[in-house]
Amino acid sequence: MNLHEFIKPMEKVSLEAFAAACLTTVGQLKQVAYGNRRPSASLAINIERESSGSVTCEQMRPDVDWAYLRNTNQTEAA
Repeated sequence: MNLHEFIKPMEKVSLEAFAAACLTTVGQLKQVAYGNRRPSASLAINIERESSGSVTCEQMRPDVDWAYLRNTNQTEAA
């Protein structure tokens, strides 16, 4: 599912809450959803987290090597 499909059925209050949870604005979300802007890596992560994985980082930012980041073993850094 892409971001446009995810936010399209949302009512105004839900969309505002989703944007706030993603630490952005409704306007910025719509710019990303309509393909006018590319989300930052951090915004892509926030959107994936807040959409419970319905919209993935890979879908929004295919230019980032998400596989490397997802496979990084956090215990090695400790």
